[in-house]
Amino acid sequence: MPTSDSYHDYLIARLKDPSYAALYLETHFELEEGESPQPELLRLALSHVAEALSSPEQLKINQDKLDELLSQKGSDVIYNLGTWLQLLGLKLTVAVPDDTKEIIENSPATSEVLV
Repeated sequence: MPTSDSYHDYLIARLKDPSYAALYLETHFELEEGESPQPELLRLALSHVAEALSSPEQLKINQDKLDELLSQKGSDVIYNLGTWLQLLGLKLTVAVPDDTKEIIENSPATSEVLV
């Protein structure tokens, strides 16, 4: 009988690399045009990263902190998420997309300024 590895085990093993974990989260934060946010998928992705980057002793604590911060309202969530990610060795950042010029030129705010 052939055996196979669990996808979950494979994913957690890959996410132990902080660079891969950061890219994994980045793909969950980005939305394509017209795409709706999927909070449960983001929660799952953050949970996977916590599982991969937490020590066994800290995993439950980090999962509980994640649940607590994702239940919060308002802008504090962003700051608390940044702090939580730092505990895992990651950093929350904002980047300029590769197609920034096109976005700026097509922005309604820019069109109003240029008119």
